[in-house]
Amino acid sequence: MNLTKIITYVLFALSIFLAWYLYSSINTTIEFRKSIAATEGKIVEKLRLIRESEKIFLEQHGHYTSDWDSLVNFIQNGKVPVTVRTETIIPLSYGKDSIQVKIDTIDIVAAKDKIFKKSYAINAADNGVFMGFAVKEGDEVVRLQKSYRLQRAGSNKIDEFTFLEKGIVASLAKVSSGQEITKGAYLITVEDYQFNPDIDITNLKEVPGSGKEFEIFTDKLDRNGVPVNVIFVRDPAPVNPDRKESNEAINRKPLQFGSKSDVKTSGNWE
Repeated sequence: MNLTKIITYVLFALSIFLAWYLYSSINTTIEFRKSIAATEGKIVEKLRLIRESEKIFLEQHGHYTSDWDSLVNFIQNGKVPVTVRTETIIPLSYGKDSIQVKIDTIDIVAAKDKIFKKSYAINAADNGVFMGFAVKEGDEVVRLQKSYRLQRAGSNKIDEFTFLEKGIVASLAKVSSGQEITKGAYLITVEDYQFNPDIDITNLKEVPGSGKEFEIFTDKLDRNGVPVNVIFVRDPAPVNPDRKESNEAINRKPLQFGSKSDVKTSGNWE
């Protein structure tokens, strides 16, 4: 074998090695980024759950809590009221409307149900004669599915209204077909899970990926003589090397929500 062939074989082998090395490096980087994205998704989901739990805790106790055991106990054993909002539209003599709002407690449920499920109420779109529901309690519904029928005041036409979101029909108003109702009257409550109901609540404080505890701060501040509650929760050890506390861009700082000095609960991933 002459020198030319030897050099050719060596260069060929070297090119294969370099191609493999380049591919391996790129693939490793891609997989690393995918892993970071997946872990951060889990962290965001847990931060959202902590935030929602703290909001419901605030509604019941008048303050946030920085005690993880208290928060977990509240989620597992707490009871909270379920309310519905009814609006009554009263026409005024000078052409505008007055809105009277009435909030009624219709049930007492487990705190976990209130936290894990989102709900929305459907109210009557106008004055008129109620012509019946298109669903019953317990039905699973999807967006734009028919919800109820209404014959508007002064019209012979019967309008059919639809659901705004998917979910389960949790309750229906005690209203009969042929009964007159006013605009804003409560008709239907729909619920759907916004968090995985099987999540392990006992490790709520643990950050996915690192196993460290979320940093949590709560306080009650004075704002011009008015006491306000603040909360701040963040990941103390980001898996993403681009997320540094010194980063000027808030959305590139460690994943977090709330503030130690402002009344807000927004997250920097939103």
